[in-house]
Amino acid sequence: MTNNDIFRRIRYTFDLKDSTIVDIFTLAEVSVAQEQVTAWLKKDEDDAFVTMKNRELAAFLNGFISFKRGKREGPQPAPETQLNNNMVFQKLRIALNLKADDILAIFELAGFRISNHELSAFFRKPSHKNYRECKDQVLRNFLLGVQRQLRPSSNDSDSEA
Repeated sequence: MTNNDIFRRIRYTFDLKDSTIVDIFTLAEVSVAQEQVTAWLKKDEDDAFVTMKNRELAAFLNGFISFKRGKREGPQPAPETQLNNNMVFQKLRIALNLKADDILAIFELAGFRISNHELSAFFRKPSHKNYRECKDQVLRNFLLGVQRQLRPSSNDSDSEA
């Protein structure tokens, strides 16, 4: 999944307006213009489409954690320059304050079965012997499950408008 795909899915699932997204970036102490947000949300074929960099998605996810859970005291964490699916998954888990059982129930909504052991492997340090890379399919199913949980009446297609 591209950073733009992840960003579009989160925006659609949580029904975030462009102005709210700008505010979320502000919570992470990163300033973006509304035009920039609009360009990230464009379809890949659109001439005005702009690819979202890892640092920008990390800043959004850090701000999203503050948006959902409240801003923490002291300096805000700096956005990572390298980002992988495990880190995105971890940040979403923190933002939504999810426990393992909650995540397993979300996967169930997407029709995706995963064991508790497989799940915990995604949240381990890469140096740990049981660490497992989070593939696009896992992250996509997690985002789909969250969408089905929060927007049960919405169309279940993979396209987010």
